[in-house]
Amino acid sequence: MNRNCECRLSNVAKDYVSAFHKILDAMIQNMTNAELSDSISYNFIVQMIPHHRAAIEMSRNLLKYTTFVPLQDMAIQIVDEQTKSIEDMRRVICACGKLDNCRQDVRCYQAQVEQIMNTMFSEMENACTTNQLNATFMREMLPHHRGAVEMSELALQYRICPELVPILNAIIRSQKQEIRQMQQLLRCMRC
Repeated sequence: MNRNCECRLSNVAKDYVSAFHKILDAMIQNMTNAELSDSISYNFIVQMIPHHRAAIEMSRNLLKYTTFVPLQDMAIQIVDEQTKSIEDMRRVICACGKLDNCRQDVRCYQAQVEQIMNTMFSEMENACTTNQLNATFMREMLPHHRGAVEMSELALQYRICPELVPILNAIIRSQKQEIRQMQQLLRCMRC
């Protein structure tokens, strides 16, 4: 927990935070330990599926506690969009896995992905946690969404399978929109 935000957490907040950290730990483990290949397309998918799965679980965790309708709507939207994105990635993974990249590109791509992931993991782990669960969720989800956008934009810089391109563009579009919505909600909540 971020030391600048330390406060006595309610039992409800403790339950929320405990579930969040279990989901985050599983995401970190599954993204870090994904079996990689010589295909950037394949590697993106096997690391993004656990990333999306975590967003779905984190959103469902929030939905147990929030009564804030705009955030309820956003959490439901995250569940729906990322469930569809996982289905789309699973549908193309076999075809995408056949498109190999040169080892130098794979090494360069993976080194950049690891930097993105490490920043995202750190920012999520250190997000300011308070009894205001709506704000806490958004502070946790902002770096998560930024990580997905950065990973998608990075993959588009390399030779990837054509079936993956519209999936990446959809991730970038939807998550940038949700980042803007969360930033606006956080500003309004401070008023």
